[in-house]
Amino acid sequence: MPTPGDLEQLLRDAALRVTRPRVAVLNAVYAQPHADTDSIITAVRRDLPGVSHQAVYDVLRALTAAALVRRIEPPGSVARYESRVGDNHHHAVCRSCGLIADVDCAVGAAPCLTASDDNRFAVDEAEVIYWGLCPACSTTQSS
Repeated sequence: MPTPGDLEQLLRDAALRVTRPRVAVLNAVYAQPHADTDSIITAVRRDLPGVSHQAVYDVLRALTAAALVRRIEPPGSVARYESRVGDNHHHAVCRSCGLIADVDCAVGAAPCLTASDDNRFAVDEAEVIYWGLCPACSTTQSS
């Protein structure tokens, strides 16, 4: 888990101004992988009680644009945010409880899949989601 100083440096390196809401949001994303916006707002408000929903949304947008966080949105789920950026990983999603786990790419390099017909697109990324049951839900359903 990065220190507040580390988070401030990440913001500076991305040419973003260091503000308390930006540090708090970045800290919340690091602390809660795959967190939804409401969870991030709740975490941020522990340190900054007066922060608005809009401020958190604006910070998340800026951090995503600066590639400091990644936004994922599995079908049927709200947007989620994670701090693991810059690599080519995928996700496993539990059909029962919605748990999301990171899955390293088997190939390693993006886009890791070749489209059967790319329609002349310059494909640079493929997003893979593995669906199934997490260990807890798998055990519950087999009992």
